[in-house]
Amino acid sequence: MATVPVAETTKNTFIDAGYISGVLECAKGATDAEIRRILDKAERFEGASHTEIAALLMTEKPEHIARIFDIAGKIKRHIYGNRIVLFAPLYVSDYCVNRCAYCSYNCGHDFPRRKLTMDEVREETKLLEQMGHKRIALEAGEHGAECPIEYILECIGAIYGMKFKNGEIRRINVNIAATTTENYRKLNAVGIGTYILFQETYHQPTYEQVHLAGPKRNFDYHLTAFDRAHEAGIGDVGGGVLFGLADPRFEVLALMIHNEHLDERFHSGFHTISVPRLCAASGMSLADFPHLVDDATFERVVAIIRLAVPFTGMILSTRESHEMRGKLLKLGISQISAGSSTEVGGYAKRARNEAANPQFYVNDERDALDIISELMGDGYIPSFCTACYRSGRTGDRFMSLAKSGQIKNVCLPNALMTLTEYAMDYGGEAFRAKAFAAIGQNLPGIANERMRTKAAENIEQIKRGAHDFYV
Repeated sequence: MATVPVAETTKNTFIDAGYISGVLECAKGATDAEIRRILDKAERFEGASHTEIAALLMTEKPEHIARIFDIAGKIKRHIYGNRIVLFAPLYVSDYCVNRCAYCSYNCGHDFPRRKLTMDEVREETKLLEQMGHKRIALEAGEHGAECPIEYILECIGAIYGMKFKNGEIRRINVNIAATTTENYRKLNAVGIGTYILFQETYHQPTYEQVHLAGPKRNFDYHLTAFDRAHEAGIGDVGGGVLFGLADPRFEVLALMIHNEHLDERFHSGFHTISVPRLCAASGMSLADFPHLVDDATFERVVAIIRLAVPFTGMILSTRESHEMRGKLLKLGISQISAGSSTEVGGYAKRARNEAANPQFYVNDERDALDIISELMGDGYIPSFCTACYRSGRTGDRFMSLAKSGQIKNVCLPNALMTLTEYAMDYGGEAFRAKAFAAIGQNLPGIANERMRTKAAENIEQIKRGAHDFYV
């Protein structure tokens, strides 16, 4: 490859668009031997540098792409096994002061806006728990008057305060607008899980083009949100971009640079990376976006991210179709949403068979039980585990366990125990038989004999009606 340009960061940002574009341009000259060396390194779970990621993004040779997919699958199986973590979003408010060209919450769109009362929050929580969910992502638009941080904190308190016969919501991840260090301290104090924020696009001219007005238009403030979250004590942060706004190769490389920045400064990069792809929504047209990502490119993007950060969780939502979700589970996705509603009060509206007005239209409309059943049919273990969060295995502690390969020694036992709990609480006779067979087949895969024995004992207690075991 040609000489790689030197990054020139400013006091405001660590993202240098000229550097990223230069690295991608230089990568066009990568030889077959260089690509093979990069892939050999990735196959050893050693990740990839900026120039190496760029070379993988730029190569068009079918044999290189085929091997990228093959190695991504090997990494997924080796590090994550056959576990798939499940969650669902909970939208609490669609009030927003931002004018984002891709979003139906755009403040210029005229529709009846609402935010949930605490009774409505509890009703949505009840319906989510009845689906078997233990982990949710709380979502809200940005509006200082209608949706201040105090409202978000009240929602979190209401959700954590709900106790049911079959348990409760055990982890609330929060996806709200970039905010102040003080507000992140408040979120940390009430026990959130991961703070999630999508940069949407790292390409600043595009960012300013699609964020027409509102506080979200401030690129640098949005970009440095995770720095403030870490400074406030939130150890787990989750990043992502909205693929389809700008060149996906630029986005992937910038996303990896952001991850590296956090790792260098706080010794903990992204806990998760989400890969939402631009899809249709009320009040916008896909024809207005020239960088839409086709299926083949999207599959490749997911696989390359998996090679670049083998120990980082990857999240896929119901934006994607049933078929695409199945493909991407094999290439690196470790968490998926199930039975999702993407509108405020959507679960109650669904229960009443009312028309939906979502933030975006989902493509996988199956209910949670159908998704969970299919996952088991495909050889996966659906996991409702929240043990790391509740045991304090977060931030740099989680990453050290993940990179040493030790985290899987607790992930599989917890996955099997939570699947047993789900089967007993929400599954019928046929589902239980299927789940128990899968659990029996996977128990021997727990390498630590003591933990395998303890998990087997706990599973039997859960079958007799006990709840909430974890290691």
